[in-house]
Amino acid sequence: MPGENAPIRVSFIIPCRNEEGTIGSLIEGIRKVMENREEPYETIIVDDASTDGTGKAAGSAGVRVISHPYNIGNGASVKTGIRAARGEIVVMMDGDGQHPPEAIPQFLEALKDHDMAVGARTASSHAGIHRLAANKIYNWLASYVSKSRILDLTSGFRATYRAVAMRHLYLLPNTFSYPTTITMSYLRSGLTIKYVPIEASPRSGQSRSKIRPFIDGTRFFLIITRVATIYSPFRVFLPVSAFLFIVGCAYYLFTFLTTHRFTNMSMLLLMSALIIFMLGIVSEQISQIRMDRTEGDQ
Repeated sequence: MPGENAPIRVSFIIPCRNEEGTIGSLIEGIRKVMENREEPYETIIVDDASTDGTGKAAGSAGVRVISHPYNIGNGASVKTGIRAARGEIVVMMDGDGQHPPEAIPQFLEALKDHDMAVGARTASSHAGIHRLAANKIYNWLASYVSKSRILDLTSGFRATYRAVAMRHLYLLPNTFSYPTTITMSYLRSGLTIKYVPIEASPRSGQSRSKIRPFIDGTRFFLIITRVATIYSPFRVFLPVSAFLFIVGCAYYLFTFLTTHRFTNMSMLLLMSALIIFMLGIVSEQISQIRMDRTEGDQ
């Protein structure tokens, strides 16, 4: 490991909560991969108030450990690690032993001509058909919003340049849905993403998924919508407006043919469609002004 003031090329950021049984082998796996490379690196373990010996196990492995005084969240741990990192490149990995360190060289290679590399898990890597189906839906919805094909929206194994990540840090939530936000914010900012196929391993020992399917699934959907309204609001407003307009026209046609009247409901639907359409236009202009100012501040 390099000295305190030595230049760092790659910073590995591993958020952990109660991963005592897997963190040692993950650190060793990273060390073996990086021994064959000439790039100086550091490993940062962010212990999110574990109740087991995660922090002690990581410290015994000779890496840098940052401990939260209480549980804040997986996304908050990633943000803590990015802020503390000294490397030009940051590589985020989960501490549960699922992400293969052997794929790290592919991630670093991908960053030569992309802004971010993301580990795209194979179908067999998902824990159950329900998780696979949910991720397919998230990927489709996010692809529609961002106008880019997204292969794995929720993967926590990714690498990017720290300077670029810092510009998007304020958008990231403190929860497990941080990969969703950073993926979409990169794409809607015109940055490039390379998907690296990976075969995620089953969780080891007593380590269990901390994602709650219904609660966190709903949160993922809301975050996709929120990021969409920040970067491309018309992709949300226009379908709603079009739906109300079509329903309004259909209802007017029905009432005209049956009662020869233009009803208040038809008026309400058509006016709602117009109002939402105009809100979409205003939101799109505000979004463009915001992005212009953000780019100008860099």
